[in-house]
This record gives sequence, C-alpha cells and structure tokens, in this order.
Amino acid sequence: MTPQNLMLLPLSTPKLSIGCPILDHCLGGGIASNSITELVGESGSGKTQLCLQLTVRAQLPPSHGGLGGSSVYIFTEFSFPFRRLQQLGNLYHASYPNLIRLEPLEDIYVHGVHDAQELIHVLGDIEAFIAIDHTRLPVKLIVIDSIAALFRSQYQTTPADMKRRSEMFFNISGTLKGLANKYGLAVVVTNQVVDFIGPHHGVNGVRLGNLESLDTSGRRVSPALGLAWAHCINSRVFFARHEQSIEVDIRNAPSTSICSQTHRTFHLVFAPHLAYASAEFVIKKRRYSRSITVTV
Repeated sequence: MTPQNLMLLPLSTPKLSIGCPILDHCLGGGIASNSITELVGESGSGKTQLCLQLTVRAQLPPSHGGLGGSSVYIFTEFSFPFRRLQQLGNLYHASYPNLIRLEPLEDIYVHGVHDAQELIHVLGDIEAFIAIDHTRLPVKLIVIDSIAALFRSQYQTTPADMKRRSEMFFNISGTLKGLANKYGLAVVVTNQVVDFIGPHHGVNGVRLGNLESLDTSGRRVSPALGLAWAHCINSRVFFARHEQSIEVDIRNAPSTSICSQTHRTFHLVFAPHLAYASAEFVIKKRRYSRSITVTV
C-alpha cells in the first residue's frame, strides 16, 4: 500500500445500519464494510438476534441503511433459527414492501460447519460462489455465529496445540479480511465469554480496548479465544446482560408481585476509528417477530 493508493480509496466506508440510530451512532454509522466486527457476550445477550436482523437489513439499498446485497450466514452450533428469521423477514417486508422482496430468505444463504478446518474450506467455496455472481443481489455480508464453538474441544492447552490454534486464527481472519477487502463485504462474527479470575485491570494484566473489565450477569468475564484472536478482528462489541427484580402491581391483587426484567447494554470495546460508546437496548417482541431497539 502506497500513499498514492491510499488517495484512491473512498473517503468513507459503506456501513450497514443496525436499524437503531443510537446504536448506529455508537458504531460511527453502523457495521463497517471491509473489516471484521465481533459481537461478544453470554448466551441470551442478543448476538444472534442482531445477526439475523443484519442479514435482512443488508438487502435494503444504501439510501435506507443497507448494502443492497445478500448475506451468507455460517452457523456452528445448535440448529439454525429459520422460524425466527422468517418472522423477521416478514416484519421487514411489511415495513419496506417496495424495497425487500416478499421472500427475503431467498437472499440469505445458510451453511453449517462443525470445525475450524471445515470453515476454511467453506470460506474458499464462498469466494468461488461470490465470483460466479449468480445471486440476485451481490453478497455483501458474511456472518459466523459463533467462532468460539469451533475451538471448544478441538485443541488442548499444550504449547504445540496453542500454536496450531493461533495459526488457524490467522488463517481464518486473513481469509475473511481478504474477502471483505476484495468484494467490499461486511464481516460479523459472534464470540462467547468465559469466567475470568485475575488482575483487576485488563486481561492477564493487559488492558485491551476501552474497558478495564467486562461484567455480565453479576460476574466478570473475558472474551473466549484469548488475546491471539483479539488481534485478528478490527472491532469488538460487548453485549452485557443483567437481571433485575422489579415490583409489579397486578390488578385486583392484594399486594405487588416481584418479577425479573432483563437489561442489556451495548459496549464498543475497541475500534480503530471510534471512541468508547455504550447504550442500553431491549429486544422487543412485535407482531411478527423480535427486533432490537434502544431505550435511553
């Protein structure tokens, strides 16, 4: 890369809107193309919900916050939530009848993988798939949900296995970044968390990003896969989840009742071009599906 080449690059990178102005503002306009954005959080924090929402929103034209493209969704654990995605597609078709087709799932391509080596092969197939250009809309979004599941039991903690694991990290991230830069894609990966016991500041004494520690459900956590994987991504977003007991007045009841309410918080841990930002958000169940909105 030379200074002359840098001058030829576009002044702004295309962004994929989350659909919420507040969260988009935290990300400088949305999920950036030409890079890897990681969503990290415990189970039930909203990672998969946001990924599904992005696959539908990607079909919108740039004038409406989309990328005017189709999506590839790679899932690595459990069964893919087709029903939830269908409901979400119906919701967006009703909201944008002239911009999103009646069957939005026809522009979302789903593939399951079970280990890291299989993911490498699939990413090679995806590049060939994109190059053929037989899709109605060009592929503009790749989602991997989740990256941590591929390494849960495949590697031991021996130095040789840790070295092979790090090499696999760089192989995967290098392939993803190559696809993102070559075809102008947005890449989103989800990651899990593990309980963390250690120094009060940072991970293993090293502060990585804008937060000294990550806390969710009353415990301190760390993103899975460690520092080696953290250097493979461009941006990291942490979803915190906390349960709070509140009193609810029930009609005609002699006393109040105690129920649990889930609070979710969006934290931008690090990004090369953005300062720290956070916002509380809720996942609301609408007539057709669930979607992410923000309360302030």
